[in-house]
Amino acid sequence: MNQPYIIAKEGFPCLAILAVVTVATYLFRPWVAIIPGILFLFVAFFFRNPKRIIPTDKEALVSPADGTVMSIEEIEEKEFLRDKAIKVSIFLSIFNVHLNRCPMEGEIKYINYRPGKFIPAFKSHASDINEKNFVGIENDRLKIMVTQITGFIARRIVCWVKPGDKVAQGDLFGLIKFGSCTELIVPKNVEIKVKPGQKVVGGITVIGRLKNEY
Repeated sequence: MNQPYIIAKEGFPCLAILAVVTVATYLFRPWVAIIPGILFLFVAFFFRNPKRIIPTDKEALVSPADGTVMSIEEIEEKEFLRDKAIKVSIFLSIFNVHLNRCPMEGEIKYINYRPGKFIPAFKSHASDINEKNFVGIENDRLKIMVTQITGFIARRIVCWVKPGDKVAQGDLFGLIKFGSCTELIVPKNVEIKVKPGQKVVGGITVIGRLKNEY
């Protein structure tokens, strides 16, 4: 799914309310209108949808989000891959673009929303207990999973896709509001190309690549 707007439509209701409050406040106390005006600009900035030129590389997996790589670890994935896998965790601050993108082309095969808590997304155990949405994608080469995780400020996960949907590499599939974490879980036959602490850009940075022996 690709949104045609420079601001994600999920931000429109909040922007409309802030616009009304800003104008109404300005009519009575002009200097106080600075506060809702600043909030309006911040929300517009948060929900921005910058144009991205997505690489067309079928052997590569692009980042599902903007942010910073927190960790890379081997896990036993039991939701969708059901095998040993590699998990790349990406932390999104409130200043990052919060739209999520599909790392590869394929078909949405799995969606599973799990309620949970709202501890800060950068905490190591946030992935285990926070509200979370699992999105499994599969094509003729491999299957992967992207998980959307809420944080202390982020309180709502938005997912636009459903099982059976066809997606292209870099397509938008959802967003998380106000600070969060996104995980990319891939099979062991993917060579990871990023390191902890590295900044990544959704739909552009190559997170991993299929190994030659496969």
